[in-house]
Amino acid sequence: MLKKYFPIFSWLEDYKKTYISGDVSAGITVGIMLIPQGMAYAMIAGLPPVFGLYAALIPQVVYAIMGTSRQLAVGPVAMDSLLVASGLGALSLSSIEEYSAMAIFLALLMGSFQFFLGLFRMGFLVNFLSKPVISGFTSAAAISIGLSQLKHVLGVAIKNSHQIHVFLQNVLQSINQVNWYTIAISITTIVVIKGIKKINKQIPAALIAVVLGILLIQLTKLNTFGVKIVGAVPEGLPDFAIPSIDYSQITKLIPMALTLALIAFMEAISIAKAVEEKHNDYEVDANQELIALGMSNMVGALFQSYPTTGGFSRTAVNDQAGAKTGVSSLISAVIVGVVLLFLTPLFYYLPNAVLGAIIMVAVLGLIDFNYPLQLFRNRKDEFFLLVATFLITLFIGIKEGILLGVLMSLLVLVYRTALPHIAILGRIKDTHYFKNTERFSTHTEVDDSILIIRFDAQLFFANKDFFKKELYKNILQKGAALKTIILNAESINHIDSSAVYMLKQVLADLENKGIQLLFSGAIGPVRDILFNSDLTNSIKKEHLFVTTKEAYDYSLKPTNKTKEQEIITLQNKNFNSLKN
Repeated sequence: MLKKYFPIFSWLEDYKKTYISGDVSAGITVGIMLIPQGMAYAMIAGLPPVFGLYAALIPQVVYAIMGTSRQLAVGPVAMDSLLVASGLGALSLSSIEEYSAMAIFLALLMGSFQFFLGLFRMGFLVNFLSKPVISGFTSAAAISIGLSQLKHVLGVAIKNSHQIHVFLQNVLQSINQVNWYTIAISITTIVVIKGIKKINKQIPAALIAVVLGILLIQLTKLNTFGVKIVGAVPEGLPDFAIPSIDYSQITKLIPMALTLALIAFMEAISIAKAVEEKHNDYEVDANQELIALGMSNMVGALFQSYPTTGGFSRTAVNDQAGAKTGVSSLISAVIVGVVLLFLTPLFYYLPNAVLGAIIMVAVLGLIDFNYPLQLFRNRKDEFFLLVATFLITLFIGIKEGILLGVLMSLLVLVYRTALPHIAILGRIKDTHYFKNTERFSTHTEVDDSILIIRFDAQLFFANKDFFKKELYKNILQKGAALKTIILNAESINHIDSSAVYMLKQVLADLENKGIQLLFSGAIGPVRDILFNSDLTNSIKKEHLFVTTKEAYDYSLKPTNKTKEQEIITLQNKNFNSLKN
């Protein structure tokens, strides 16, 4: 039980000396990477830069102990930072102290949701976030994140808004106040980072840009010409404290915390699963990941951390640098701790423009162009779902984008199950195969007295009328020659009570018309429903068949079933023939 909830005890007892060099190298690299990233992401969240370092400290220590991925790098990320800014920005908080306390409490609340979702094994909820919704949301959020840094990149005060058309209007109103020194620093930072990355991706380009920016301000005193700098960064490790807020605001935080909990988990589990494929010495457990991320956020909040999750770029670097276990995350935390204890005064002259440029470069990779093009060529319905999520996120809001995207995904799912695919089958000439007559029009034989229909979905209240309408349409097309209908039930995985009632009506009507209805290929759970609902009394047990061929042969020449056929077709929860 201890190893289940604290996987560190599983891999620590098998730790090999050969892992040390990779873990140390990766830990130092990610730790150095976290310093400028953490400070920049805190700015996205609307928090002082030091909160990014707090968020990079305790959460990754907790995750190293409780997480099942050995390479996932937990800490502040751009997406969650933007969601924090979006959610808290709508609360009209009066001071930065109140804002910071709400951000910390949000991490505690979000972590609680993740922890209990994991405890009750609810990790499957993330499956409701379809890839088109994720792609549309991520691309729109990346644009919003990039635009949110214009105030730092341009050196001008811009009234914030998470609706892109409103924000761009605010930018145009302030454009005549730009600081050209700030713009020059921003452009130079972007060029330096992109240039270094082209030379060698392993070089910490963001950290080099930070050092160069600090040196530039110290040597030229450009801060006296309107270039905004970070200023004093509190020194020392974060204090232990229970976040204190106005508890009347909690109800406003709950939907935001739940949204963050699911999105953060989706980010982390997708990254963890992608890295897991490269390693065969462990498996990622989705429910334990929820527990680990939840505890990371809850414990982190007690040490002034705002919401965190697994970061894509840091995890990729961690893996590429040779990380084998969570020791690399512990070393990264030590690096951040050393910076907080001894090196924060060095960041006094760091230009905000450098951090803004770092963010812009980082989020550019989040915008996905290829996937929408693939959907446009092959899946128009999913393409429009992606575009709708993208536009809602940009023009209405971040939370609305993801929530309405999920709702639209569910509506698409309902639409597909309400109007599923139906195929009329014919026998492939000289074989025992039965295939869709539209696909195999030149290869199938069709008997005018037999209608073989396959329904490719569960049969329930939303599509029962569609099924009945299509069935009678094909009966009408067959005409007076029709004597037998074979329902191929291989693709039906459930029949609800509404559909059972409809089938009883159809069976009674067909019997009056002198047409028999045969079932073939019904799976176990469906057979259970047929027997438990007494539908077999209407169908007649002898009209249940294992395969479409058996039903087809019976319709041409009725014969008694073999003992094996009876056992298989009649097997259900209440049937004990196999035991006798």
